[in-house]
Amino acid sequence: MAEARRDLGRRLAAWRVERGLTQLQLATSICYFRSSVANAEIGRDTSVRRFWQDADRAVDARGALLAGFDQMAALVRDFHAQRAQVRDEERQRRAGRTATQTTHAATGDCGCGSVVVGRWTGQETRALREALRMTVHDFARHLGVAPETVSGWEHHHTSTPPPTMATQAALDETLTLADNSVKARFLLILDTPDRHA
Repeated sequence: MAEARRDLGRRLAAWRVERGLTQLQLATSICYFRSSVANAEIGRDTSVRRFWQDADRAVDARGALLAGFDQMAALVRDFHAQRAQVRDEERQRRAGRTATQTTHAATGDCGCGSVVVGRWTGQETRALREALRMTVHDFARHLGVAPETVSGWEHHHTSTPPPTMATQAALDETLTLADNSVKARFLLILDTPDRHA
């Protein structure tokens, strides 16, 4: 998966250079920060499908970048599905043992491969943003919403409507494509009492 991300990033960089655009020029044209483009090009951040759709259009890749993102996303989904299947098989195998034989060994794996959020509220949204180490402005741009909207979710402003179905899907996708360290931070932040006023 890491190699697929890097390969997609290299293709984005190649298309951008071929069109004579700097990272800043591309970022500005698709309403993202330059760091978002830079991270995508080195495979560090896959963003969401909308980023690749906008980037594809901006560099006139004729769907090549978007198809590459879809293939990479499918690979990530398959990987997580396989991991979930292995865990299920392991649980079933352990269930055959007596209770006294069951042990809980620390494996170093947080088991974060299939973290799912039933309904995104301000608490989960904020935990994901902080787990990604993003500012409110970066996170808002990542989702394609206004920074005031993200702030409203996080501070439970009654005047701010909850995330739409499209935004919830983008949040789902962001969490699904995040690496295990981000998912582990997300769960840890959710379990930590909110110290902010």
